[in-house]
Amino acid sequence: MPFSYPKKHKLKSKKSIDLLFSKGKSVSKYPLRLVYAPADEQYMHGEMLKISVSVSKKYFKHAVDRNYFKRILRETYRLNQNLLRDPLEKPYVFMLFYQTKDRLTYAEIHEKTVQLFEKWAKELKASIEKTEST
Repeated sequence: MPFSYPKKHKLKSKKSIDLLFSKGKSVSKYPLRLVYAPADEQYMHGEMLKISVSVSKKYFKHAVDRNYFKRILRETYRLNQNLLRDPLEKPYVFMLFYQTKDRLTYAEIHEKTVQLFEKWAKELKASIEKTEST
Protein backbone atom coordinates (compact mmCIF):
# COMPACT_ATOMS: atom_id res chain seq x y z
CA MET A 1 0.00 0.00 0.00
CA PRO A 2 1.39 3.40 -0.90
CA PHE A 3 2.10 5.85 1.91
CA SER A 4 -0.01 8.72 0.65
CA TYR A 5 -2.71 11.02 1.95
CA PRO A 6 -4.52 12.25 -1.16
CA LYS A 7 -7.44 14.65 -1.16
CA LYS A 8 -9.96 11.81 -1.60
CA HIS A 9 -8.98 10.44 1.86
CA LYS A 10 -9.68 13.75 3.62
CA LEU A 11 -12.88 14.07 5.58
CA LYS A 12 -14.66 17.24 4.49
CA SER A 13 -18.36 16.37 4.30
CA LYS A 14 -20.37 18.29 6.90
CA LYS A 15 -22.88 15.44 7.12
CA SER A 16 -20.14 12.90 7.81
CA ILE A 17 -18.60 15.15 10.46
CA ASP A 18 -22.02 15.62 12.08
CA LEU A 19 -22.42 11.83 12.05
CA LEU A 20 -19.10 11.49 13.86
CA PHE A 21 -20.16 13.75 16.70
CA SER A 22 -23.69 12.41 17.01
CA LYS A 23 -23.18 8.63 16.66
CA GLY A 24 -19.41 8.23 16.79
CA LYS A 25 -17.43 6.29 19.35
CA SER A 26 -13.99 7.19 20.55
CA VAL A 27 -10.79 5.59 21.71
CA SER A 28 -7.98 7.46 23.48
CA LYS A 29 -4.29 7.15 24.09
CA TYR A 30 -2.88 10.23 25.80
CA PRO A 31 -2.63 12.83 24.26
CA LEU A 32 -4.58 11.59 21.23
CA ARG A 33 -8.23 10.73 20.73
CA LEU A 34 -9.72 8.99 17.71
CA VAL A 35 -13.43 9.45 17.06
CA TYR A 36 -14.88 7.03 14.52
CA ALA A 37 -18.18 5.98 13.02
CA PRO A 38 -19.37 3.73 10.18
CA ALA A 39 -19.88 5.94 7.16
CA ASP A 40 -22.76 6.41 4.78
CA GLU A 41 -21.43 5.09 1.46
CA GLN A 42 -22.93 7.92 -0.58
CA TYR A 43 -20.42 10.36 0.97
CA MET A 44 -17.42 8.05 0.64
CA HIS A 45 -17.13 7.96 -3.17
CA GLY A 46 -15.72 4.44 -3.18
CA GLU A 47 -13.21 5.02 -0.38
CA MET A 48 -13.08 2.82 2.72
CA LEU A 49 -11.72 5.49 5.05
CA LYS A 50 -11.75 9.26 5.40
CA ILE A 51 -9.93 11.08 8.16
CA SER A 52 -9.49 14.58 9.50
CA VAL A 53 -7.22 16.01 12.20
CA SER A 54 -7.88 18.68 14.80
CA VAL A 55 -5.84 20.63 17.34
CA SER A 56 -7.70 22.77 19.84
CA LYS A 57 -7.38 26.54 19.93
CA LYS A 58 -7.87 26.19 23.67
CA TYR A 59 -4.40 24.66 24.04
CA PHE A 60 -2.54 26.43 21.23
CA LYS A 61 -3.55 30.05 20.75
CA HIS A 62 -1.30 30.65 17.74
CA ALA A 63 -2.26 29.16 14.38
CA VAL A 64 1.36 28.35 13.61
CA ASP A 65 1.45 25.99 16.62
CA ARG A 66 -1.86 24.33 15.72
CA ASN A 67 -0.73 23.87 12.12
CA TYR A 68 2.55 22.29 13.27
CA PHE A 69 0.75 19.63 15.31
CA LYS A 70 -1.83 19.02 12.56
CA ARG A 71 1.05 18.44 10.13
CA ILE A 72 2.59 15.92 12.54
CA LEU A 73 -0.75 14.12 13.00
CA ARG A 74 -1.29 13.88 9.24
CA GLU A 75 2.23 12.54 8.76
CA THR A 76 1.88 9.89 11.48
CA TYR A 77 -1.46 8.86 9.95
CA ARG A 78 0.11 8.69 6.48
CA LEU A 79 2.87 6.38 7.68
CA ASN A 80 0.56 4.13 9.73
CA GLN A 81 -2.70 4.16 7.78
CA ASN A 82 -2.42 0.42 7.17
CA LEU A 83 -3.23 -0.13 10.87
CA LEU A 84 -6.61 1.54 10.27
CA ARG A 85 -7.29 0.17 6.79
CA ASP A 86 -6.48 -3.52 7.30
CA PRO A 87 -9.33 -4.42 9.71
CA LEU A 88 -12.00 -2.48 7.76
CA GLU A 89 -14.87 -4.39 6.22
CA LYS A 90 -17.08 -1.36 5.61
CA PRO A 91 -16.39 2.38 5.20
CA TYR A 92 -15.51 4.46 8.26
CA VAL A 93 -14.91 8.12 8.99
CA PHE A 94 -12.35 9.24 11.57
CA MET A 95 -11.26 12.38 13.33
CA LEU A 96 -7.94 12.48 15.14
CA PHE A 97 -7.55 14.99 17.99
CA TYR A 98 -4.45 16.26 19.78
CA GLN A 99 -5.73 17.01 23.28
CA THR A 100 -3.08 18.52 25.49
CA LYS A 101 -1.07 21.69 25.82
CA ASP A 102 2.09 19.60 26.24
CA ARG A 103 4.45 19.85 23.29
CA LEU A 104 5.40 16.27 22.59
CA THR A 105 8.14 15.43 20.10
CA TYR A 106 7.46 13.88 16.72
CA ALA A 107 8.78 10.50 17.94
CA GLU A 108 6.47 10.52 20.97
CA ILE A 109 3.43 11.45 18.88
CA HIS A 110 4.31 8.80 16.29
CA GLU A 111 4.56 6.12 19.01
CA LYS A 112 1.25 7.19 20.58
CA THR A 113 -0.45 7.19 17.16
CA VAL A 114 0.64 3.61 16.50
CA GLN A 115 -0.60 2.57 19.96
CA LEU A 116 -3.91 4.37 19.39
CA PHE A 117 -4.48 2.74 15.98
CA GLU A 118 -3.67 -0.71 17.40
CA LYS A 119 -6.05 -0.10 20.31
CA TRP A 120 -8.79 0.89 17.85
CA ALA A 121 -8.18 -2.24 15.74
CA LYS A 122 -8.56 -4.45 18.85
CA GLU A 123 -11.75 -2.64 19.81
CA LEU A 124 -13.19 -3.05 16.30
CA LYS A 125 -12.29 -6.74 16.26
CA ALA A 126 -13.94 -7.24 19.67
CA SER A 127 -17.13 -5.48 18.56
CA ILE A 128 -17.29 -7.56 15.35
CA GLU A 129 -16.87 -10.79 17.33
CA LYS A 130 -19.53 -9.62 19.78
CA THR A 131 -22.07 -8.97 17.01
CA GLU A 132 -21.28 -12.28 15.30
CA SER A 133 -21.79 -14.27 18.51
CA THR A 134 -25.24 -12.77 19.22
